[in-house]
Amino acid sequence: MTRRSLRGRAALLGGAALVVAMSTASAAPVAVGARPAPLIEAVPVDLVAFDTCDTALAELRRAIAPHVGAYGLGGHGSSTRADGEVALDSRAGATPPVAAQREAAAVPDQAAVPGRPGGAGHSSTNAHESGVDEPDLVKTDGERVVTVADGRLRVVDAADRRVTGTLDLPGGHASRLLLHGDRALVVSTSTSAAPVSTPERGVADSPAEQGSSITLVDLAGEPRALGSLTFTGRFVDARQTGDVVRVVVHSGPRLPWVHPTDGRGAARSLVENREVAASAPIEAWLPRYELVDVDGSRAQGPLVACDRLSHPVGDPATSVLSVLTFDFPGELGSGDAVAITADGDTVYGTGTSLYVADDHRLRPRSRTAPTAPTTAIHQFDTSRPGPPRHVASGEVPGALLNQYALSEHDGHLRVATTTSEPADVTEDRNSARRGVRTQSSVTVLKREGKAFEQVGALDGLGVGERIYSVRFAGPVGYVVTFRQVDPLYALDLSDPANPRRVGELKITGYSAYLHPAGDGRLIGVGQEATRQGRTTGTQVSLFDVSDPAAPTKVAGHHLPGAHSEVEFDPHAFLLWRDLVVVPVVDGGATGLLVLRLGDTGFTELGTVRGRGAAHHPGPLRALVIGEELWAVSAAGAQVSGLADLAQRAWVPFT
Repeated sequence: MTRRSLRGRAALLGGAALVVAMSTASAAPVAVGARPAPLIEAVPVDLVAFDTCDTALAELRRAIAPHVGAYGLGGHGSSTRADGEVALDSRAGATPPVAAQREAAAVPDQAAVPGRPGGAGHSSTNAHESGVDEPDLVKTDGERVVTVADGRLRVVDAADRRVTGTLDLPGGHASRLLLHGDRALVVSTSTSAAPVSTPERGVADSPAEQGSSITLVDLAGEPRALGSLTFTGRFVDARQTGDVVRVVVHSGPRLPWVHPTDGRGAARSLVENREVAASAPIEAWLPRYELVDVDGSRAQGPLVACDRLSHPVGDPATSVLSVLTFDFPGELGSGDAVAITADGDTVYGTGTSLYVADDHRLRPRSRTAPTAPTTAIHQFDTSRPGPPRHVASGEVPGALLNQYALSEHDGHLRVATTTSEPADVTEDRNSARRGVRTQSSVTVLKREGKAFEQVGALDGLGVGERIYSVRFAGPVGYVVTFRQVDPLYALDLSDPANPRRVGELKITGYSAYLHPAGDGRLIGVGQEATRQGRTTGTQVSLFDVSDPAAPTKVAGHHLPGAHSEVEFDPHAFLLWRDLVVVPVVDGGATGLLVLRLGDTGFTELGTVRGRGAAHHPGPLRALVIGEELWAVSAAGAQVSGLADLAQRAWVPFT
């Protein structure tokens, strides 16, 4: 493999896709040496529309029935989420998320973007694919900084370094935004009580349900809301390509469950809950919306009609996944939703593709024996305006880590997963005590008609471990697994029918995020660890992968006892020219670690401490405008010189 091939950027291909991964078990590490779980061949999965609303209701009732218990969904001890979903235990061995885990090509995505006349450009949000923007806490166009870091929208003039506008948004806490010219699309979330009615019971108790809002904001003068769309369910993620935004919403059933309290025993509670599920109307599953226009006029109703629901054949789901489409910066509207009965929690998009993957915690805890996890894949064409169109489906073994486990290249879809199955006590007693044995795989799919067909597969990666990070870069891929040491696998994917493991590097610790840096170099951000697997603090690593058959670690910068937001949310990572900027928390002190990237390693330039707020001690994001480094926190923005890191201004948000 030549160095030049490593620098190629993954192509943005025609044939868009939406992936919905559905799993009933999660991967956990076991003892090294356990026998690899067998590879499950990818199989076609059809996606069909319900004939009538009555058919849709009957299917949803049938799907939820096995999961109903005395405490509602999942039984006693499971954690019911605010939107009615039941969250299962997170993947064993995974680091608890500080933010939603969201991890390009062989050159940085954060290339210079033209800024103010005479300026030196500005950075953009670290995103998976070039040309596809992802919502985040902070955006800039080089002239202004727009942020929701403290839960409200603020606009900062980059030249004057002052707040020029503040806007409290409807729908609760503002969490992320997209920017397009003089318009911003802002996401807010809240939890409220919403009555659920059934024909037999009338209006039942009001269970808390999660709601989300999307607000279109005019930034031309004082920021003002031009419209707000509020819907039941959970905002999953969004992707912006040009002037089109796709928003993914996950909605659990809203049912008035009873509990064994006030003299009601478990047996009676189970009977009543089964009746609740069996008699619930279709409205209990369909997400609802309210659209408020700039003039105060309101429209409301179901976000998606029951006759527009589709479902995967053979594996019923208890919730609804909707994809909304918006012209940005056009009028807001209700999103013209397309929906399927499925779960989803991770979004990956390319210029013409959208993928949504289950995080394996959304499905209610079943009372039947767990099965090996699989990922169902549904491909939708989003290359044209309007609702997406389903074109193919399929299924692969194992569980996804995050969006970086998916990649399109030359008409193929590569999927990296970790597979687990019950351990055999006769094979490995330590594995049996843990309950599962694990291994990881990369499966290569190609669309044939209306199905995904497996054209190649590579398994046996990290036996007894799980995937901690993945990065595909054109015809090559990198997979990091971890339990005690960090095997970095280099994969040759140039022949889709014969993916090969061509190189392996074993070192202590792990990388939770991988970022190609050009010239055959790969940056990793994660944790150093002892040989026994105990983590010891943040480590920024530099790998030479110019020869995939012999990857080497060139250098590492270790901060004992520290951790970084980049491990959980790669939006926090910034590579600007030869500067690497990583937010770190070190002994209670938070700052931006700034390193200079050289041919043979890193040079530490310093740490920008900045200022923080009570609920977050320091900078959340770093961005560059001209020759200045901005450290944005919930309390304000600190502006420093890019060359010397000396403070030039402090812009408070209070």
